[in-house]
Amino acid sequence: MSMTDPISDMLTRIRNANQRWQGFVDVPISKLKLELAKKIFQEGFVKSYKVVDQKGKGVIRIYLKYLNGDEERIINDLQRVSSPGRRVYVGKEKIPAVRGGVGVMILSTSKGILTDRESKKHNVGGEVLCSIW
Repeated sequence: MSMTDPISDMLTRIRNANQRWQGFVDVPISKLKLELAKKIFQEGFVKSYKVVDQKGKGVIRIYLKYLNGDEERIINDLQRVSSPGRRVYVGKEKIPAVRGGVGVMILSTSKGILTDRESKKHNVGGEVLCSIW
């Protein structure tokens, strides 16, 4: 199966696993997806992540996180903003807040994959990969 948008696939896998209250989800590995997993972890939306070898192929295993003894989801929504057919770029002065600052926007910048707050701190804009809240 050829995949036109691996980031969208990753976000859909996380969203679906989260909807089914699963403990973890496996995503085919790539440098970009590993950086994305790191940012989602740093922002506290998932418990942890690790690279596992499955039948000779590397996958990123992302451990999902829930609140109140697994009764409340931490990830309410995960949206792909930019896509292969419709790229969305923002300048450093126009980076929007997600849900009034509750959520996080993840951007691909000249300084690597950064959250909206990090982008403002580093004074760079870039392609908006996704938003999560």
